[in-house]
Amino acid sequence: MSVLISLPLIRHEAAVLLRLTGPLVLAQLSQTAMGFVDTIMAGRCSAVDLAAVAVGSSIFFPVYLFLIGLLSAVTPLVAQAHGRSDGPAARAAIRQGMAIGLVTGLLLMPVLWAMRPFMVWMGVDAEVIPITDRFLFAISWGLPLGGLFFALKGGGDGLAKPRLSMIAGFIGLAVNIIANYLLIYGKLGLPALGGVGCGWATSLSILAMLVVLAVLLDKSRIDSTNDLFALTGTAKQAAGTIAFLRLGVPLGLALFIECSIFTIIALFIAKLGAQVVAAHQIALNFASQLYMLPYSLAMALTVRVGFTIGRRRPARLHRVVRTGLGLALTGSVCTCLLVALFAHEIAEFYSPDPAVQTLAATLLVFAAIFQLPDAMQVNCGGILRGCKDTRVPLMLMLLAYWGIGLPLGYGLGLARLGGLEPGPQGFWIGLICALATAAVLLGLRVRVMLRRLTGQGATAGRP
Repeated sequence: MSVLISLPLIRHEAAVLLRLTGPLVLAQLSQTAMGFVDTIMAGRCSAVDLAAVAVGSSIFFPVYLFLIGLLSAVTPLVAQAHGRSDGPAARAAIRQGMAIGLVTGLLLMPVLWAMRPFMVWMGVDAEVIPITDRFLFAISWGLPLGGLFFALKGGGDGLAKPRLSMIAGFIGLAVNIIANYLLIYGKLGLPALGGVGCGWATSLSILAMLVVLAVLLDKSRIDSTNDLFALTGTAKQAAGTIAFLRLGVPLGLALFIECSIFTIIALFIAKLGAQVVAAHQIALNFASQLYMLPYSLAMALTVRVGFTIGRRRPARLHRVVRTGLGLALTGSVCTCLLVALFAHEIAEFYSPDPAVQTLAATLLVFAAIFQLPDAMQVNCGGILRGCKDTRVPLMLMLLAYWGIGLPLGYGLGLARLGGLEPGPQGFWIGLICALATAAVLLGLRVRVMLRRLTGQGATAGRP
């Protein structure tokens, strides 16, 4: 009888999660598609420009993801406040995020300007470095704009209004495509900037998304967004900054740790030549497009878990977690099969070079296996964010990525561990092992948090 009762409840929970996930997937698609457009358009320009965009993106995105992770603290804070029907607390969290995002983005800009010595030290091709350097300068202007945008996005998502960021994202994508066309190839009298044009186009698209989302939130009738852009009450908001940073900094560092391993691998691979870099970038870029599916579900889980904790309903919390992880596993099996079956066709779509196609198709098979542990670890992380548990997951991810994945990848990819010839395949094996370790460790942490929250909410909880 309990099973018959639980199945309709699980179906209901799955429907709620999918309704949240749909707009989040589309919003994420619009943002990840910018990297896809950059890769395709720079690749049609030249192999050197594609390599420069690949190396530059590998340096930029860990910094950008730290900013995104820091501001993802807005979502659970707003979601739990929304669950308690506490509009002022939700509004304060969004405004704190905006201030912190702007300041942090400005402070991070000089980090990208100073990357040339690092690229030289890592042995990046001398022909690629000057283009990459100019690309990083151009794209750095998107950091403070992104800080503001992701604070507003986290607020809208936490209020279960992901359609707002979806609309902003697609407008930003349109701006990115047009700006890439104009700046890469030098249309309408503009100079042909090649791969550097991708950097300026990305900054312009982030500005467009920020303006659109700010207007949508300002015009919305959501109680928590009233007077969102007023300058009053800033002293009171400053008092909560330390609490915000305690939650957000581990999230930012966790995303940085996760992405930085890809950066280090890309820089190691850069020593192996432009064709290897291009093949690796193809596999990684396509995997990044698919990543939006489990990541969007993880964001929906953060919102749903946070809201349920705010409502103090422990039985429902267990259903949310079980349903979300079941959806994540099902989706990852589908994407794994998709990539494995169509690896050669995907590689041909990205590049006309037969040598690049062959190597990229091989790496895409590794990317297919990559889907399964990646989906589970990112969704366990989403659940823990909704619980406002960030410090222990940070340490677990540090162990998985830097303690296991990177040393193993370097050993297999460059140091001939196990007799393998130097190449990118060894690094992908290391990545898969890192993700599998993270999935297991974060899954165990989810169990600990559920037991703890169930005990705390037992007396007040309702199903």
